[in-house]
Amino acid sequence: MKLKRIMTLTFVLAAIAAMTIGFSSCGRTQTMMPDAETPSMEDMPSAGITIGVAVALTGEYAEPYGLPMQRGLELAREEINMLGGPSITFVSADPMSTVEGGVAAIKQLVTQDVPALIGIGISTHLQEAFPIAQDAGIVAFSPISSAAGLSGEIGDFVFRTGLATDIITPSGVMATQQKLGYTKVAVIYDAEDTYSTSSKEQIEKALEANEVEILTTETFATGDTDFSTQLTNIMAMEPDALFISALASEIPQIMAQARTIGIPDTVHFIVSELTSAEIQEAGAAAEGAVTFTSWSGLSNIPGNQDFVQNYKTKYGIDPEPWAAQSYATLYILANAIKNAQSMDSIGIRDALAQTMDLPTILGNFSFDPNGEAMYTPVVLIVKDGQLQDFE
Repeated sequence: MKLKRIMTLTFVLAAIAAMTIGFSSCGRTQTMMPDAETPSMEDMPSAGITIGVAVALTGEYAEPYGLPMQRGLELAREEINMLGGPSITFVSADPMSTVEGGVAAIKQLVTQDVPALIGIGISTHLQEAFPIAQDAGIVAFSPISSAAGLSGEIGDFVFRTGLATDIITPSGVMATQQKLGYTKVAVIYDAEDTYSTSSKEQIEKALEANEVEILTTETFATGDTDFSTQLTNIMAMEPDALFISALASEIPQIMAQARTIGIPDTVHFIVSELTSAEIQEAGAAAEGAVTFTSWSGLSNIPGNQDFVQNYKTKYGIDPEPWAAQSYATLYILANAIKNAQSMDSIGIRDALAQTMDLPTILGNFSFDPNGEAMYTPVVLIVKDGQLQDFE
């Protein structure tokens, strides 16, 4: 254990033991973690906790993913630091929305003497970047990456907050098929993107389990803008629903082009992790689309509406799911540091792995044995241009 982390530990515990979620202007709070005996705040000098952050601030994935992640992390950090204990500080590196940038960012952060780092949202980038942290024995915690199996494949220092595709998809397909009654569907996905491919694979498994026929599976490449050939093929098949597995830049284009070429609105669009920004970009084409996702701004889970209001107050916009997941991530990590009684990466890793039914704005949060998140998924539908509860 490094001397700096040992010296910091005593000061860390007092601050983290007091952490709460759901701050509001009325002073309402909900305790996020159990009470623990901690040193008196008056007896402790000022000290800080430094955590590495690698979220895309530039490039094509900055606005849909990286900037919301940064906003969620900053809001959580400010709330924690308001308690008057040792401050959490971030040391940051910009992955610049590329695989190479992600690798460089993680390489930079592992040299900064941090016990843990948060970031890397795109699963394709995480596959290449997080093994660096794993080899260095540093906790690597992604708030939003959700391709199936990555945490377990890379190693025991890797954790993820977003629900993996093999967790979120089966329940989503079951819920939508029961209510919408589709019996034959089409699938379109990005064959170059790790998340999209994983989502497609899990959709196929879930559809087969529910005895739904897949009429055709169409592919495209990351960065494509013309989907007319694939969508024309799909229209000719006359499916009841179209499953779309893609990232933020392609989703609105696919939905809009599908309606433009003549796929009727009786064909339901089913899109994993659809956001309000993508709905706005797709316009009328998004009406009636259904999504399975990890978080809803409509949820009355304790603390969630306070988070929504505080985010709106600070940033002037509604929170994105990526912001909510990042906000929860910092609290989950802080809880592990408190429980670890250590600022050593191994201790934090072990405490994270033992996280069970922790109250968060995502719901009661646990990790499975592979470092994958476990909590209840959400199914939403677009009505009047807004995400609403599917049920």
